[in-house]
Amino acid sequence: MAKILVVENEINIASFIERGLQEFGHEVKVAHDGEAGWGLIRRESFQFLIFDIIMPGMDGLELCRKYREVYGYSSPVVMLTALGTTDDIVKGLAAGADDYLVKPFSFQELEARIQALLRRINIDVTANKILTCGDLMLETENRRAIRDGKYINLTVREYRLLEYLMQNQGSPLGREHIIRQVWDKDAERNMNIVDVYVNYLRTKIDKEFDQKLIHTISGIGYMIKA
Repeated sequence: MAKILVVENEINIASFIERGLQEFGHEVKVAHDGEAGWGLIRRESFQFLIFDIIMPGMDGLELCRKYREVYGYSSPVVMLTALGTTDDIVKGLAAGADDYLVKPFSFQELEARIQALLRRINIDVTANKILTCGDLMLETENRRAIRDGKYINLTVREYRLLEYLMQNQGSPLGREHIIRQVWDKDAERNMNIVDVYVNYLRTKIDKEFDQKLIHTISGIGYMIKA
């Protein structure tokens, strides 16, 4: 089980999440605004973080960006939002979140997302195994991408998507196929989320380089190839 931080300004929802997570054996700390959440983050280490987006003062997006800038991408972040539009979801993912839930949600769904993301970061891989595509290297032991000597920070979901593309480099992969392999079985089957994450990877992997590695295959999906 994990040590989890919940930052949620609605006290009833925060209490509901805290009790449910504790019943599953997690250690839970709760804050009711971004500043208090940041204070806990500075004092303690967490394996998983849950941020509400809409909070007074420092909102969840700002808190997530600040966390990623200082502590990197080793711990998953799930955003909670009452706003279900694609634009709001994209903002959360762009801030560094690995997943999102739209309120109201069932606790079973939240726990399923937590377990899926924790499995992603605890997958056993062969020590020092490195996947390569052109001048891009993916170190599977420490879940780190390197291109032209530059280290690239990836969220848990970005890493899993890039790893899957590189494991199948040269092969066109459809969006539905990617969803089945990269997202957990209980994830929302929204094909647009694949496009969102591919765009994130392109920004991190291809944007600064003349040679583009991630290709769109018309009518099918995506492929990585040097």
